[in-house]
Amino acid sequence: MSPRDGELSERKKLILKAIIDAHIENGEPVGSRYIMQNAQIAYSSATIRNEMAELEELGYLEQPHTSAGRVPSELGYRFYVDTMLSRYAMTQREIAELNNLLRIKQAEIDTILEQASKLAAALTNYTGISVKPKPAAASIRRFETVWVDPRSFILVMVTSTGAVKSKFVHLGFDILPDTAARLAAALNQNLAGLSAEQITLPAIMRMEAAMGIDSVMVNPIIKCIYETMSELDDGDVRFEGINRLLQYPEYADIGRFKQLLGALEEKHDILDLVSGAKAEDVNIYIGSENTVDVMQNSSLIFKTIRHGGHTVGAIGILGPCRMDYSRVVTMIEHLAGQVAAMLDEDGTQSNLLNGGEHNAGKG
Repeated sequence: MSPRDGELSERKKLILKAIIDAHIENGEPVGSRYIMQNAQIAYSSATIRNEMAELEELGYLEQPHTSAGRVPSELGYRFYVDTMLSRYAMTQREIAELNNLLRIKQAEIDTILEQASKLAAALTNYTGISVKPKPAAASIRRFETVWVDPRSFILVMVTSTGAVKSKFVHLGFDILPDTAARLAAALNQNLAGLSAEQITLPAIMRMEAAMGIDSVMVNPIIKCIYETMSELDDGDVRFEGINRLLQYPEYADIGRFKQLLGALEEKHDILDLVSGAKAEDVNIYIGSENTVDVMQNSSLIFKTIRHGGHTVGAIGILGPCRMDYSRVVTMIEHLAGQVAAMLDEDGTQSNLLNGGEHNAGKG
């Protein structure tokens, strides 16, 4: 049964919203007396009870066996998210903490996403998620080199997804800065835009011809490129603050919590969700809308981040179905917007490509 806005009167919507807000706050079943006293709804207790009973018949509320109160159903939460979600007003402290994300310098996209999800977990008290999706066909669209010393340089690679990867290359012979620059030019001319499958023997031979007497450099560089592309093909999901879930009664069953951890470690389902998600919107999966059985008492909220026409990552939150949707959605929108703005300004890439900090060579 899907939510239909027309079937609910304004009174039912008001009562449903009050019940969901109360349940999100305290996690307990909500009765008519609580609604009258705490939600400032000017209806009699009998009227509220009748409306609650009708909302239950329509599938928006459920009644636990041990309580006279009601709790929202998945349908109720979906209706709430789709039609009644108000904009959360962030505090000055929250805005300041979110804006601090812009201070990350010389960072790759993976690091930025991880920091963003860590911040989201801390500010919402749920579990933060950062996702590096599987690219459709990974390639390196631009190469640069940063000469370090006669036997070392950094190979910087801007991928087709907009991510920046770097490899520290140590040679068994000396090269000049001009040789490193000539290598970058040859790579951009012969290998830029090619997938791993397209970097064939003829392409490698063209590289060797372009490098002439320095062709001995080509093989170790090709190895670095293959390693980088292999990393790009995997995709990854990381979680921040997974133990925060244990404070919610929905995760009190340790056996099911361990099953949840096992499912999250598999990562494939979340990667598939992100790959098929709407790029423009905050994506919200409530309860059984999640394809993983052990996630059916949870909600997953995330937003993808695009750069250069490609999805380069996603940040999100995992928590109980009764999470504070307004606050979470606002935080995720703000964080995703900041990360996208950082990439659009190309600040992280230009810092690396202009020879920023050489610790990039760890990557």
